[in-house]
Amino acid sequence: MTSLRTIEEAQALVLARAEPLDAEQVPVASAAGRVSARAAAAVVDLPPFASSAMDGFAIRAGDAPGRLSVVDRAAAGSPAGLALGAGEAIEISTGGVVPDGADAVIPLEYVVQHDNTIEIAEGIAPGAHVRPRGGDIAAGDVVVPAGVRLGPAHLGALAAAGIAEVTCARRPRVALLATGSELVAVGTPLGPGQIYESNGLMLAAALAAIGADIELLPTAADDEPAHREAIARGLGADVLVTSGGVSVGPHDLVRRIEAELGVEEVFWRVAIKPGKPISFGVRGATLVFGLPGNPVSSLVGCELFVKPALRALQGIDEPLPRVERGVLAAALRRNDARDEFVRARSRVDRDGVVLEPLSGQESHMIARAAAADALVHVPRGDGVLDAGSTVGWIRLD
Repeated sequence: MTSLRTIEEAQALVLARAEPLDAEQVPVASAAGRVSARAAAAVVDLPPFASSAMDGFAIRAGDAPGRLSVVDRAAAGSPAGLALGAGEAIEISTGGVVPDGADAVIPLEYVVQHDNTIEIAEGIAPGAHVRPRGGDIAAGDVVVPAGVRLGPAHLGALAAAGIAEVTCARRPRVALLATGSELVAVGTPLGPGQIYESNGLMLAAALAAIGADIELLPTAADDEPAHREAIARGLGADVLVTSGGVSVGPHDLVRRIEAELGVEEVFWRVAIKPGKPISFGVRGATLVFGLPGNPVSSLVGCELFVKPALRALQGIDEPLPRVERGVLAAALRRNDARDEFVRARSRVDRDGVVLEPLSGQESHMIARAAAADALVHVPRGDGVLDAGSTVGWIRLD
């Protein structure tokens, strides 16, 4: 019997084979969720000119306090036509260009206006309420480094810095294949012994959310020709993920058919619960994951192994799941042979995150798992983790 890999061993074996994909140029308007493959540098200073941080008047700081003549107006996008002289002020809007000769902006609420003059009662420091040119970032400086998944703030920064295109990792192409003669499409009336296929949809949603392009293959019945045809098609992707058929039953054909098609198996079975029968292999540059058919086992295997591989393919520097710390609301018994991942609900109280394990932890109970937003890691060992124990947990998005 093949020995079980630890989680850490299995993850290391996966990441050792997940080489970053090629890069491509992507318009910044289409780059949401993509991963930067190269650092993106600012094209212009940001802001590109000294601008006002307030609605008010551009002045010379040395002229305050005092009465000043208002000689011009500067709105955002419409700079003043005059340079500022001594004893003069120019009305200015937030974001307007600070005119030559001015070194401060006095907010509207600090002046008294009299027709074309203003009166300033107190002094003001040079540079007050002025955003200096390049105060955010200078042209040529890095706006976003490599290996970052681009979110709204990144896109805003890239656009503001004049970057029209960003170099991104190609999206991984993932083929998903559910196996089993008992599986039928949702919406179809169930026959005797049949169940609705749900793993494909679940995995497609999970992997598309981290940047994959998904091909959901038709379900493969439990016969060799159907498996061979479907697996051969899936091996054309960057990543093939199957669910079902990776254990030792008479209808578990996936691993044998994959071997016949040239897949080198790297490991089979990991010391986790649920999800022990997971397999991983490679054919050329294609990564091949075999997840168990029980839905929660597939979910856990996806979080622990498939998602890290896809992050690594896109060049994410830290591809493994982020492990947070929380406190158990109820005791959990440890498994002496396997690390266990318990579905739980998280809540925040004054002491931090509290994790409430759900009832119904069997690996087929996907409806119960739908109420979870956390996987609590219960390390293998003897005894019990008492309520109040600090544990690691993974957030389910």
